[in-house]
Amino acid sequence: MTPTPPVRHLWRNFWMLLKPFWASKEGKTKGLLLLLVVLALTAGAVYLQKKLNTWYNEFYNSIQTYNFPEFQSLLLTFCGLAAIWVLVGVHRTYFNQMLQIIWRRWLTQNRITHWLANNNFYRLQLTDRQTDNPDQRIAEDINEFVASTLTLSIGYLRELATLFTFLGVLWTLSKPTTLSIGNTTFHLAQGYMVWAALAYAIFGTVLTFWIGRPLVSLNFNQQRYEADFRFSLVRLRENAESVALYQGSQEEGHYLRSRFLQVVDNFYALMKRQKILGFFTLGFNQTAVIFPIILGAPLYFAKQITLGDLMQTLSAFGTVQGSMSLLVDSYTDLARWKSVVDRLATFEQGLLHAEHLPRLEPEKSGETLQLQQVKVEQPNGFILMHEANWQLKQGDSMLIQGPSGCGKSTLLRTLAGLWPFASGKVCYPANSLPLFLSQKPYLPLGSLRQVLSYPLPEVPNTEAIEVLQAVGLDKLSARLDDTELWSQILSLGEQQRIAFARILLVKPDVLFLDEATSALDEQSEAMLYRLLRTQLPQTIMVSVGHRSTLHPFHEKKLLWQENGQWQFA
Repeated sequence: MTPTPPVRHLWRNFWMLLKPFWASKEGKTKGLLLLLVVLALTAGAVYLQKKLNTWYNEFYNSIQTYNFPEFQSLLLTFCGLAAIWVLVGVHRTYFNQMLQIIWRRWLTQNRITHWLANNNFYRLQLTDRQTDNPDQRIAEDINEFVASTLTLSIGYLRELATLFTFLGVLWTLSKPTTLSIGNTTFHLAQGYMVWAALAYAIFGTVLTFWIGRPLVSLNFNQQRYEADFRFSLVRLRENAESVALYQGSQEEGHYLRSRFLQVVDNFYALMKRQKILGFFTLGFNQTAVIFPIILGAPLYFAKQITLGDLMQTLSAFGTVQGSMSLLVDSYTDLARWKSVVDRLATFEQGLLHAEHLPRLEPEKSGETLQLQQVKVEQPNGFILMHEANWQLKQGDSMLIQGPSGCGKSTLLRTLAGLWPFASGKVCYPANSLPLFLSQKPYLPLGSLRQVLSYPLPEVPNTEAIEVLQAVGLDKLSARLDDTELWSQILSLGEQQRIAFARILLVKPDVLFLDEATSALDEQSEAMLYRLLRTQLPQTIMVSVGHRSTLHPFHEKKLLWQENGQWQFA
């Protein structure tokens, strides 16, 4: 189970997430302007609430004195105040949502850029196992962080303004008085209602924090389990054919049910804790309705205050007590917000950690592909390659062979600048364009034309059809604009042919092939390699493969020896 960060880090993490947008140009202009508008409308709503509180006094006094003309006039006044209240409320929501989407858009784009920069999306999974489900962090957690932060912060500011506004009202209404109940006389000091509201709110807040504290970790884990379950479903969909061929549906069912059981079990725990908290908060709020009546009713029946005074006092007490007890009512939302902050902070720290890992950044100088004192290791420190020194000039080709696990693919990752556990120097020819092909090519979502040209812009029909015919995929020429899940429609062999078509379109100066023809027969493999040497004679080509049939297409060899060393010939 992933531990949740301690509470002491909450505000530091929150500031780390909050600062970038509000320090940006968009945050200082659009963001700040919208925030000021929302705050101004919030202040207007508080002012209207105070006017309505005064209206209560006058309205109920008109009822008590049977003053019908004043009653009618006050009804018209209420209609005007209500209309303004609706207008203010609607626009406050509108501008709050506008600020929310602007902030979310900026933060999402920023995090996507950070995630993709320097291949952090790849390095993250190698180095930081605590950062799970980056897709959920970006797609869901950012949205919830922005929405919850605005809702809670503006809500707290509103309640703070309301509190200070109505404290004076309630203090004025709570005049010193003497109250006799039976044979007991009570001397009530000025502002006794204020002190009663404060004591009631403190009592409720302390108990709420004590009861609701486990909700933070429960919400944190609930989102993680939900993301894990969703990832498992997507993974099954992407590997449907392999699972079907293995007849692994039963095992996959067990795995999916176990993942979902984590969701259900944690949700039950969340429900139980929310039930306990709900009993307290609902009871607390219901008691808050009757509490000021108990304090004010004896004064009314003793004819020390009017009905209007009583109703205004009840309204003011409820407002003050509600503002003081905001943590009681919003604790569940606050716990969920903290779990979101914790998850996003973990993601951000993981990205920073990935960025600061050592990296063997290839240089571009000279006219050759050159390795100088290159050492490649596993994360545990096991050495895969000792200080390699070799070079390839334009038109050279080299075949890397060795048993599984000896470090062939890892060497290619090192040459691509992806593998962090390496040292030495790698040089590409100046101004060269390298291209790496893996055993299972990546086929993006979109039309066949987009799949074919990736990562280049879309190519015209003539060029696309030409390369399809060259790699033996004539049958797909008429489907260039069809949008399908091509990774599931095309066989692995056809996908590898697509990858070779990409090579012909990109025309790289340096080409790395990691068992890129493993799903093809030897005849097709030979055809594709001859195609490369014919159409790209100046390209430096490095291949990883096990077949002896690859030898005729490579002049140089890098062979693993039984003593763990590599021989370049």
